[in-house]
Amino acid sequence: MKKKAIVVGAGLGGMSAAIRLAGDGYDVQVIEKNSNIGGKLNKREGKGFTFDTGPSILTMPWVLEQLFESVHRRLEDYITVERVEPQWRTFFEDGTQLDVTSDLPQMLEEMAKVTERPNRKLTDFLSYSQDMYELCMKSFYKYSIQDLKDLKNHHKLSELLQMDPLSTVAKSTHKHFDNKYLEQLFNFFVMYVGSNPYASPAILNQLVYVQLGLGIHYVQGGMYKIAEGMGRLMEELRVDVQLNAPVKRLVEDGDRIVGVETEDGKVHEADIVVSNLEAIPAYRRLAPDSSKVKKETKSLEKKFEPTVSGLVLLLGTDKKFDNLKHHNFFFSEDPEKEFKQIFDQGKTADDPTIYIGISSRSDDTQAPEGKDNLFVLTHVPPLKNGKRKPVDWDQYRELVLDKLERMGMEGLRDSVEFEYRFTPEDLESLYGPNGGSIYGIAADKKTNGGFKIPSKSRIYENLYFVGGSTHPGGGVPMVTLSGQLTADLIKQEAQQTVKS
Repeated sequence: MKKKAIVVGAGLGGMSAAIRLAGDGYDVQVIEKNSNIGGKLNKREGKGFTFDTGPSILTMPWVLEQLFESVHRRLEDYITVERVEPQWRTFFEDGTQLDVTSDLPQMLEEMAKVTERPNRKLTDFLSYSQDMYELCMKSFYKYSIQDLKDLKNHHKLSELLQMDPLSTVAKSTHKHFDNKYLEQLFNFFVMYVGSNPYASPAILNQLVYVQLGLGIHYVQGGMYKIAEGMGRLMEELRVDVQLNAPVKRLVEDGDRIVGVETEDGKVHEADIVVSNLEAIPAYRRLAPDSSKVKKETKSLEKKFEPTVSGLVLLLGTDKKFDNLKHHNFFFSEDPEKEFKQIFDQGKTADDPTIYIGISSRSDDTQAPEGKDNLFVLTHVPPLKNGKRKPVDWDQYRELVLDKLERMGMEGLRDSVEFEYRFTPEDLESLYGPNGGSIYGIAADKKTNGGFKIPSKSRIYENLYFVGGSTHPGGGVPMVTLSGQLTADLIKQEAQQTVKS
């Protein structure tokens, strides 16, 4: 008889784990509280506009290819992935404008606008970043790693030193460029995982190679097609997906979780439980109210702070903003002050960096002809235990629109004919992440060394976690990989049990 696995939550991490576990022979049931799959990777439509409401940039598509290949499928039979160029268009307060591209001669021309002899600087930095990435391919992207001890099992001392362990992301970019424009630009890559470049370990500079070397991508029809492709694959693998089924509690028996109880009172039994709800909220809301759970939760809270959350504005406009590309960043005047306010002071930045994604630049099905679908994201601090000093989101919206109009998007306010908003409170309510976090756990050199919450529970022998709070972190490829690596861990431990 097949062993039963329950996955709590149908985000990318949960669905990835479900696919792999089904491929490994488990009878898999996914239990999702919302009315559709995808978690934060979702979509919203109105007045002819379509918006991806979560991730809008795809990197490392090999992670998706690997997942589908693991169950003998081809990714291209489910979704169509294509590269985006230029990758970003960036705007600075003084009027400077730089395009980021994987076309290196063109990238050098862009850098020459703000620095002399860019060739050596970019070559050295990309080589440094690529070395970091290739080291991670030996360990971080291959195994479920918990801590430095785990990491040492996969690397020689010389390789660990090559990871530049004494530097932060910002220290490293300063050493390579010593240029305010390029430092701000390359430091912002770490926001792919929602972390502070002035506090996160330098190993995360690999994200520059991930983008410039491997490219960034879009999925035709919208990023939600990834979730739909995974949903179709789960159906083929006979994974039972239960929607509109909030989980009330984890059912405990000693040091094991033997099932989950849903809000309707039904108990679903399981041999293995995988939570796509982050570990800290799962312990707070679903686990038994016991001293061991309280102790573990407190320990995790001390070491693993949530990443930034966000104010998201979905704006359908009655005209096109021709100077914008698919991905655009409007940078703050003072990045150190911006990050200090968000991460250290826990307040919204006076002058935030603003991201705008316009998927209709690459896919004209996403907006009516002659119009734009603007996904506007401004990072803000996460909630603290569900609370913070009240923020007037109407007022902050005005600050965001003021900045965009000041930096070239004239007439933005008057052009809006469709609008929808997500706040940290909405994100926490809809998807359950700690503090409304977008990317899971913030990488911090001092508190956690860049490591995440262990994928296996330390207090229940058959409870596992996937998603942005676990290794290897946040973002589409990382959370998808977390599901695969956690399934690998489950398989490995099952084999060890059989041998013993």
